[in-house]
Amino acid sequence: MRFLLQTLQLIANPTRFLDGCAVKYGDVFSVRVLGINSPPVVFFSHPDAIAECFAVPAKELDFQKATHVFKPLFGEKSIVLQDTRSHNRQRQLLMPPFHGDRLKSYGELICQITQEVIKNWTLGEVISMQEVMPDITLQIILQVVFGISPGARYQQLKEQLTSLLEDVTKPLYSSLFFFPPLQKNLGAWSPWGNYLKRREEIDKLIYAEISERRLENDATRSDILSLLMSARDENGQQMTDEELRDQLVSLLLLGYETTAAVLAWVFYLIHAHPEVKDKLMQELNVSDAGNPEVLAQQPYLSAVCQETLRIFPIALICTPRMVKDKVEIAGEKYTSGTILVPCIYLAHRRSETYPEPEKFQPERFLNSKFSAYEYLPFGGGYRGCIGAAFSMYEMKLIVATILSNFQLALTNNRPVHPVRRGITIVPSGGVQMEVRSQK
Repeated sequence: MRFLLQTLQLIANPTRFLDGCAVKYGDVFSVRVLGINSPPVVFFSHPDAIAECFAVPAKELDFQKATHVFKPLFGEKSIVLQDTRSHNRQRQLLMPPFHGDRLKSYGELICQITQEVIKNWTLGEVISMQEVMPDITLQIILQVVFGISPGARYQQLKEQLTSLLEDVTKPLYSSLFFFPPLQKNLGAWSPWGNYLKRREEIDKLIYAEISERRLENDATRSDILSLLMSARDENGQQMTDEELRDQLVSLLLLGYETTAAVLAWVFYLIHAHPEVKDKLMQELNVSDAGNPEVLAQQPYLSAVCQETLRIFPIALICTPRMVKDKVEIAGEKYTSGTILVPCIYLAHRRSETYPEPEKFQPERFLNSKFSAYEYLPFGGGYRGCIGAAFSMYEMKLIVATILSNFQLALTNNRPVHPVRRGITIVPSGGVQMEVRSQK
């Protein structure tokens, strides 16, 4: 029964579980948290061990078996689930829209969407950041990534996705994905049947959008879906409709609730540390607040977002990787079936790397440089998050836009603690803030 207890502890309170294991067992520990007959799942937090994990050739690892829990959510063609050749192909097709000048072209739209959501805030109103941030990040994904303009389909997708993702964040509902025996379709009233029905309704809307775009064939569109549709691999092949659907859903699930959760932490941490807020406001007041590129380049704003991602990273772990035959990490040999997990959360809380790791100190990122194995909020190696630059850019613009328009204050000064919400960790209490003044 030990495996069941460990699995439930990890699902219910992952940060407490990981902290407890690190205190008890140190830099490397093995648990069984993938249901009955779970293989050993080995967590690493030392930068040297993480570097070795990233260096293991992809052909020696099985990513599909290690990430099967995501298949019903992301879809079989998702980049998250692909092995070497297919993963490399999809990565080459997906990377360009998220980098360089393409990224800059989304800045104004990100700021506009944020302005639209906050425009009706009134003096004395109490705002829950845990409610506002998902609204902003979902609209950014629908308009910037999916390229869907507000209208009937946009509204349907927004409502259905919000409803489904809200349920997926609940422990009971998310347990369906951890325990395959629960995945039985006993009709629309059964939990799994209900999930499949809702997924089908969302898929219809996504496929209808893809079909319309193929007919339009508009080369002037710059949203990420349009760019993916026009991309060709080295053999001149386009992504299929199924591949497009699975990438869109993966980008949605990995970039909506996750970014919203980090943003809730950013607003809590800024306002719980007045000296940080004062320094940040000085920086934003002297910059050209109307120019997304100027905002995105502000060093202290960047440091605030980086330090928030250190303490509360978007994901607690990197993509799990299953050993096919045998590999050696940190002097230990691991055999076939073992799952290797570089642990972002624990790597970010090592006192050897970050003195007083529990403290929120953005200055760390102004005064020091950290390696890709010490600081890895978006994972790393050849499985690092393709949306990392986009997510960071989006976060900075949302924070700067809100702080440039309103003065906010926490409604109470009680410390918050991390609580699980789906695949993310959010601040308890939802970060209630009062609107003090409009700028």
